[in-house]
Amino acid sequence: MLIQMEGSEAVAEAVALCRPEVVCAYPITPQTHIVEGVGALVKDGRLENCEFINVESEFAALSVAIGASAAGARTYTATASQGLLFMAEAVYNAAGLGLPIVMTIGNRAIGAPINIWNDHSDSMSMRDAGWIQLYAETNQEALDLHIQAFRLAEELSCPVMVCMDGFILTHAYERLDIPSQQDVDAFLPAFEPVQVLDPDDPYSIGAMVGPEAFTEVRYLANDTQLQALKLIPEIGSVFKEVFGRESGGLIHEYMTGNAETIVVALGSVNGTIKEVIDTMREDGAAIGSVSICSFRPFPLDELQDALKDAKRVVVIEKSLAPGLGGVVASNVRMALRGINLPVYTVIAGLGGRTITMTSLQEVFEAAGEDRLPDLQFLDLDHNAVEHEIVRARRTRRSGPIAENILRQKADGRNP
Repeated sequence: MLIQMEGSEAVAEAVALCRPEVVCAYPITPQTHIVEGVGALVKDGRLENCEFINVESEFAALSVAIGASAAGARTYTATASQGLLFMAEAVYNAAGLGLPIVMTIGNRAIGAPINIWNDHSDSMSMRDAGWIQLYAETNQEALDLHIQAFRLAEELSCPVMVCMDGFILTHAYERLDIPSQQDVDAFLPAFEPVQVLDPDDPYSIGAMVGPEAFTEVRYLANDTQLQALKLIPEIGSVFKEVFGRESGGLIHEYMTGNAETIVVALGSVNGTIKEVIDTMREDGAAIGSVSICSFRPFPLDELQDALKDAKRVVVIEKSLAPGLGGVVASNVRMALRGINLPVYTVIAGLGGRTITMTSLQEVFEAAGEDRLPDLQFLDLDHNAVEHEIVRARRTRRSGPIAENILRQKADGRNP
């Protein structure tokens, strides 16, 4: 059924259609509308047999979710940014215990300085925690991925993060296809947990493990992720059969057939990238793109196959590894092991900065002529940066960087 609605509201509808039994909620921008939406569905009776638990923090939200999942309940929560960092210990625990929790990340920058707008710093900080990470390009895909995430999590007994860009997707209104309860029930089997805390059959979960077994435990966690590489596209195929549209999978290729330059990115920026590619194709440029949906597990072989015939790769990413450069680009280079292709890293959209078609086209054209630096910050204000560098060299007490740059931008004074 086609309905005009906000992305967060659509995710709440999708989660409710999956019939969770426990939802743990703590508000943090920009995911708050999601848990508010689920709470409203529980309150008005549309989501039955679900315990909606208001907790006192993000750490508590995931801790309660861990307990509920360990007791055999289908469990859901959501968070963003500092909230994800606050629950970091529990994030690792949920994966280490093999609990099939589904959690939405409304992607948002991490401070300091404080910033409520979108980039991928938060979910990237937890990329190696053992959770499957799926990134949505559109609100329709975000809706669809949540339905697939419950099935994926429960078949593998592994937690899944569905990452959707804060504000860009969470607060955007568009026409979305909301599936019927009947179709979701046909796609998502009733939850049969692998492990359940049961007083009638007591055993321990999360007991101390020493050196004699810890390596084997971690090996099996890695093996679960490798199983997901096969299962994610299989679930995507079944989803298409039931709902009549493609969604999810490992990667999405766009005009890569004869492309000399291929752009790689995660999330909603792929929509803008495709528009730029369409424009450049009209002018004769051989350019295409690959959108990565599954960042963990990382689809090394599939990405290599998609990129191997290109002459160069440009990675657009909304996160930064200080001292290294690109997080996604490092993984892309691993996929291209043994293949001599230049991989350019473009850091873009940090803290919600607008990524324009004009700026992207300039970058892609420079890459096509192989005059792009290995690492570039899109639309960086070099003047502001140089002013702050000079200020820091002039005096030991140069002051806080963020406030200095804001002041310099406001009045244009030299340091």
